Amino acid sequence: MRHFYPVFQYACALLLILSSIVLVSYQVFTISNVASGLLMYVAQAFLLAGSIFGLDYYVKQINLKLNGYLKNTPKGNPEQQPS
Repeated sequence: MRHFYPVFQYACALLLILSSIVLVSYQVFTISNVASGLLMYVAQAFLLAGSIFGLDYYVKQINLKLNGYLKNTPKGNPEQQPS
C-alpha cells in the first residue's frame, strides 16, 4: 500500500495536466475561443499538480539535509574532553 500511494499521486497530477491541455485544445479547435471557466480549471489543475510535484521534492530535500546534519553532528557534550 505504501508504494502505491506515490504512483497514484503522480498519476492524478499527470491526469490533471493532460485533461486541461485536451480540454483547451478541443475548445480552441471547435469554437476558436477558451471560456473563462475552463481557464479557471486549467489554473487550478496546474496549481494542484505543481504542488504535488513540488511538495514531494521539498520534503525530500529537507530530509536529506536533516539526515546529513544529524550524521555530521558529534554525539555527547562538546565541552567534555575525549577519553
